[in-house]
Amino acid sequence: MDRNDRLAISVKGLTKRFGAFTAVDHITFDVAGGEIFGFLGANGAGKTTAMRMLCGLSFPTEGKGWVAGFDIMKQSEQIKKHIGYMSQRFSLYDDLTVVENMRLFAGIYGMKTSDAKLRIDELLSQLHFGQERHAIVGSLPLGWKQKLSFSVATIHRPEILFLDEPTGGVDPITRRQFWELIYSSVNEGMTVFVTTHYMDEAEYCNRLSVMVDGQIKALNTPKELKLQYGVDTMDEVFRRIARGATRSE
Repeated sequence: MDRNDRLAISVKGLTKRFGAFTAVDHITFDVAGGEIFGFLGANGAGKTTAMRMLCGLSFPTEGKGWVAGFDIMKQSEQIKKHIGYMSQRFSLYDDLTVVENMRLFAGIYGMKTSDAKLRIDELLSQLHFGQERHAIVGSLPLGWKQKLSFSVATIHRPEILFLDEPTGGVDPITRRQFWELIYSSVNEGMTVFVTTHYMDEAEYCNRLSVMVDGQIKALNTPKELKLQYGVDTMDEVFRRIARGATRSE
């Protein structure tokens, strides 16, 4: 079956509790193959906790979920082989060079040395990082680190890419350039699951869910959500949905 003919992610009643606190409260949604799915919510809404369960980094308290066809409860190691993950803090080693970071992550993802070399050269060319391949990562500007972090997360050509607030702290021009990388990956057949608190970025997604206090309160395309709430921007949609939130970090 072609990957675009099945669901990339399917979640049914997914729940995560920490003692008496319910961080994620019975959420249900599907993500189609090749889709850019936006996962919105204020700080403390439960976005990162939900993403960690989908990535096989944390086990649910209740519910079911499948990522790339694998059960999040029973096949977390298989899931990790089929996804890429970029956190908001990036996952780079500042004391290594650009190419050393890329080789390291290629090895972590189990790539053959010959395949890794070709892929690294391809990514360096796409990023126009040819002259920076031997630069120490700690010396790079924030926007360059961001692009490099995206590249190491996709070096093994994963089926699904998870991005956890990847554009935090960078300027609008760099954010637009980053989204060009996302669209390029989707054009190659990747599915993207992205959390963001920038409402202009929400407009770039095929569909969006909005989490409030651990629950999904809205799920639709940006266009349909704006029509549903009778407003012109996703910022206004988000404000109306999140108005009753009680949590914050």
